[in-house]
Amino acid sequence: MRNNTNSKERFIETAYKLFEVKGYNATGLNEILKESGAPKGSLYYHFPNGKEELALESIKLAGERITTNLRKNLDMFDNAIDGIVFNIDKLAEVLDNNKKMHDMSISLIALETYDSSEVLRNACEKVFETIENIYIKKLIDYGIDENKAKDIAMFVSVATEGAITLSLTKRNGGTLRRLGEQIRILANQ
Repeated sequence: MRNNTNSKERFIETAYKLFEVKGYNATGLNEILKESGAPKGSLYYHFPNGKEELALESIKLAGERITTNLRKNLDMFDNAIDGIVFNIDKLAEVLDNNKKMHDMSISLIALETYDSSEVLRNACEKVFETIENIYIKKLIDYGIDENKAKDIAMFVSVATEGAITLSLTKRNGGTLRRLGEQIRILANQ
């Protein structure tokens, strides 16, 4: 059973990495099989519903990693804004060093599947909601009114996703850093 579990984990991890970089539509099952090194027969054993089921598990993995990193970064600070800016700076560092996403966004798969798979759209929506809720909680804990915290959390989430896209396009984290600076300025008004 250990090999089956390892195969399943390898499939999910490989799919997650490929979907994050290449996208859902550009990643085929044969590529996932090849990159994972897992036995071909075990793919449909673990994922009898095929690519969509595998993508669902990879979205869950991405969500866990993104939210774990976000919580860790925010929890380093009592001041919610300092935590948010620190998190954005960490994302910028990843982009500066790797020139690609790594445990920071599900936007590519969300954009590719929102109209073709309700299952994957729902999974992406849940990840985005979880991210916003983490921001909301931190902002409320910092003393910000709940309604204002919800507005700020939505803005930070949307702006961060956009800044990730622009930073990837420019191949550096500069846009993310500028976003962090602007959030700090807006918070002090």
